[in-house]
Amino acid sequence: MAAPADAAVLVGLGSDLDLPIVDHAAREAAGHGRPLHLLHTFDWHAAFSADTVAAPRDQAEKLITQAAQRAHQAEPGLTVRGEIVAGAMLPTLIRRSESAFLLAVGDSGIAGSGQCVPADTPAVQLAARAGCPLLVVRREPPPDGPVLVGVDGSSSSHLALRWALRCAAGRDARLLALRVVEDDEDTDAVAEQFGAALAQHTDRHGGVPTECRVVRGDPGAVLVDTSRAAQLALVAARGDEPGRAMLGAVAQSLLYHSPAPVVVVRGLATMPLTGSQPSSSRDQRP
Repeated sequence: MAAPADAAVLVGLGSDLDLPIVDHAAREAAGHGRPLHLLHTFDWHAAFSADTVAAPRDQAEKLITQAAQRAHQAEPGLTVRGEIVAGAMLPTLIRRSESAFLLAVGDSGIAGSGQCVPADTPAVQLAARAGCPLLVVRREPPPDGPVLVGVDGSSSSHLALRWALRCAAGRDARLLALRVVEDDEDTDAVAEQFGAALAQHTDRHGGVPTECRVVRGDPGAVLVDTSRAAQLALVAARGDEPGRAMLGAVAQSLLYHSPAPVVVVRGLATMPLTGSQPSSSRDQRP
């Protein structure tokens, strides 16, 4: 199901530790001409076990208020909505992602967790099951480098390339499109085809400086290494058209090990990449 033309950038907030996510999400919302929707899930069972039921609810209200203020500081003209929903975070975000333009969450510390990443980590589950692209924000701020996108020639990777161009345009950044080939492939022929494909997508964003690079090696390792100097890294969920609950090896490598924020691109087959951002700003809380 395609998201509506006015779909928002949705932010999943668990606690005040997630507030830095808002800065990145607000930037993407403004760059794509989208409103920002802040969502926090409220656990009534935990509330009833607290000293007073009102205290956890007050904390939830405070979190949404702080997040909205932070969004307006990052992007003063942005339309911001806040919502508190009763229920568990993961299924709520999966359901809401069906009508979102982009979903933004924290990485739960997986970037620094080594080789073993639990499959039930929220960011991993959302990358595999969300109905829209997923932005995973790291705890450390990224460098002011290029926007990096991995392209393997599949239709899904070309959707990621389109998204990356739009991100680079919104950030006034350079785009680095990277194609990693195997030893038996002709790098010159691949580079020619890659450059022609990139040119087809750059017509809409002619002002974005772009670099098309073809290298040999392991795609996941090369992209992770290159992402260390990037301000944002993008990759399709899989090389072929991604099905739900599927995540390719390259996407997993970036998601698990890239120090840069990562966008796992999915759910874009019929989704418009631009929207109209209303001029007024508002906060709405329940």
